[in-house]
Amino acid sequence: MAEKKIVTFESIMRDLRAGNYAPVYILMGEESYYIDKITDFISTNALTPEERDFNQSVVFGSDVSSSQIVDMARRFPMMAERQVVIVKEAQNIKNWEQLEKYVEKPVKSTVLVLCHKNGSIDGRKKILAKAAATGVVFESKKKRDYELPAFIESYLKNYGRAAIDHKSSQMIADHIGADLSRLTSELDKLILSLPENDRRVTPEVVEERIGVSKDFNAYELRSAIVNRDVLKATRILYYFNDNPKTGNAYMLIPMLFSYFQNLLIAFYAPQPKTDESVARWLDLRAGWAAKDYITGMRNYTGVKVMQIISKIRETDAKSKGLDNPNTPVGELLRELIFFILH
Repeated sequence: MAEKKIVTFESIMRDLRAGNYAPVYILMGEESYYIDKITDFISTNALTPEERDFNQSVVFGSDVSSSQIVDMARRFPMMAERQVVIVKEAQNIKNWEQLEKYVEKPVKSTVLVLCHKNGSIDGRKKILAKAAATGVVFESKKKRDYELPAFIESYLKNYGRAAIDHKSSQMIADHIGADLSRLTSELDKLILSLPENDRRVTPEVVEERIGVSKDFNAYELRSAIVNRDVLKATRILYYFNDNPKTGNAYMLIPMLFSYFQNLLIAFYAPQPKTDESVARWLDLRAGWAAKDYITGMRNYTGVKVMQIISKIRETDAKSKGLDNPNTPVGELLRELIFFILH
């Protein structure tokens, strides 16, 4: 039996840059960044500017039926090697029956791109298996918080010839979050601001160019909590209180929940609990990424971690107005941090 080919953003872009276009692309998922990058590349490079007028169609799923899309895809190109049909917001297509039949035997001179955002097509649908056999099916997943620093490091290295340390990448990730379109936009600005003779991104550079304090940020608060440093955590919370845009409950609560959720799982890691074994247990990319969990297991008991997770959930609900008539969100955050550290 043939081994199933793993389709990634990188593998798709590698083929496209080599001029290898598939007749069908189903691009789906929660993360629109990768869907847009692939679609933009095809739109810009599959045809020359002169060919585009007669051979490229861009439509929206809410405006066309599947039979109309198939009719467009079955046309032959005019004075060009191929034609391109891009369907944006394909999640709004009412009936996929005609498309399912088409992708089974697509026209080789057509590049049909279906952009299905805000979710994926049900994996049980036959169209996915048929499209995968004749073209490309790609699921664009949201980056998890712990994946963002590695994404930032890779993006700066590949697109900006710049190096960044872990603290700086974590500062940017905590400040901007998992919206890759916004994140890459900020990274592009950062790349342009770096001098040619010094392509290093340090906490000082992040503070100056992106506006994140190198001493008072979510990364440093997490570090203070991991090490149970009450004084440092208190100072950072006072800074956040005076500068609400630098840190708030809606940004910090998910970060804290993610850490303590993983910390609870780390307690069940097989003995001996080394950096490498805990990293494998938590599916982290390297041993150094587990150091905070090794430290956390020394500073917190399993019972305390379960109590903290329960308190985080309670605080999250109250921050959204549940069972909380009038306590300010900032005060809820301070109460949570006090509970964690004491």
